[in-house]
Amino acid sequence: MNILIVISASISLLLAILIASLHLLHPTYFPLWKKLPQSTLPLVSDFIIKNGVIYTSDESLPFANSMAVANGRVIRIGNFSFVQEVAGDETQVLDLEGKVVVPGFIDSHVHFISGGLQMMQVGLRGVNEKEEVIRMIKEAVQSTKPGSWILGGGWNNDLWGGDLPAADWIDDITPNNPVWLSRMDGHMGWANSVALTLAGITNITDSPRGGTIVRTGGGEPTGLLIDSAMVLVASQIPERSVDDRREALRKASNLALKRGVTTVVDMGRYFPGVSADLSWEDFSDVYLWTNAMSKMKVRVCLFFPMETWPRLADLINKKGHALSQWVYFGGVKAFADGSLGSNSALFYEPYQDEPDNYGLQVTEPDALLNMTLESDLSGLQVAIHAIGDRANDLILDLHSSVASTNGMRDRRFRIEHAQQLAPGTPSRFGKEGVVASVQVSSYYHYLVVYIFFYLSLK
Repeated sequence: MNILIVISASISLLLAILIASLHLLHPTYFPLWKKLPQSTLPLVSDFIIKNGVIYTSDESLPFANSMAVANGRVIRIGNFSFVQEVAGDETQVLDLEGKVVVPGFIDSHVHFISGGLQMMQVGLRGVNEKEEVIRMIKEAVQSTKPGSWILGGGWNNDLWGGDLPAADWIDDITPNNPVWLSRMDGHMGWANSVALTLAGITNITDSPRGGTIVRTGGGEPTGLLIDSAMVLVASQIPERSVDDRREALRKASNLALKRGVTTVVDMGRYFPGVSADLSWEDFSDVYLWTNAMSKMKVRVCLFFPMETWPRLADLINKKGHALSQWVYFGGVKAFADGSLGSNSALFYEPYQDEPDNYGLQVTEPDALLNMTLESDLSGLQVAIHAIGDRANDLILDLHSSVASTNGMRDRRFRIEHAQQLAPGTPSRFGKEGVVASVQVSSYYHYLVVYIFFYLSLK
């Protein structure tokens, strides 16, 4: 096999996933994306781009070289002579010199405000050396008052060889500050000994249902907490101020636009063991305020914790799905299992390095079924996180039960990540009308590993 074939196939996969993301959104959630009636369109454009390769997504005119925009809306697209008809004295014209223009990307699964907050904290995403991680934490200590929390995350132990971090890596440099650093997938957190003491975690503390306190061979906590066990430390951290969270939205929005992302589906600051109230607080304190102040920069489709489904159903009944052209109410989210990186995704077979560990079923099965039945019956779109092969099969079975009980409809049931599937499972998604909400980042690491493995054989 030629490595160019591997890379080409990978690029094709990424593009296919991006295009498929458009179908994750229920059409009633985005009514304002429809073409505006001709009578409402302004006659003079603010901005014209020309001499480009513009992909339109319109079968009747797949590509054009010029486009006119007014008040944030495309009013004409085609050749330059046609577009120039709506130019005025104040119209700005940009020559693209052959550059490509595509519609804005939709990211179908983000934790938008969480990501923005991490941009204001110790950012460990992409750091590939243990020594550099420790150096960055030490640097944060120097600018933090004793007793204050040092927060951050994004670390990925796979980048520095696979060794999981531990409290003793940083205890000597953080004697007076509690530390909490989440893994890149949000399903594992790393605490120092000061934070463990504040949380009351000792060698006799039991792991909560749906979570794990990672321990040494002697039974001592290592500083790592998985899924619902993370709440033991997270509950001790002071809530971020409203101003911080509004700034986090601004930072996340700017980064999204810089990458060409104009719409996101925000799953909220909701992870196993984390309070379901955070998503609602962000809605009321951040999104409502930003929308009212006309400061929204990116369209958002909001999902809320499934356990709060009556609150969302009531809100949609009163307001409809669209709060404005910027803020939409999507559906509800729940968790079936944990993550692969934290060895908590639920599998039929045990983990190679932990022969007694098959992963975690984060939400009690009967409770998950009942919540899903009620959410679906109220007309809400349901999204459930599942990564391991057993977890995916369990949620597909759950969907079949819900469809059988509540009747057939275009419910667009989503399985978030759908990362590891058993033989025969992929075909069930199509047959049962279930959306495999796949994130490219979930597969990027394995793609890179495969490519390097292939090159090592040459």
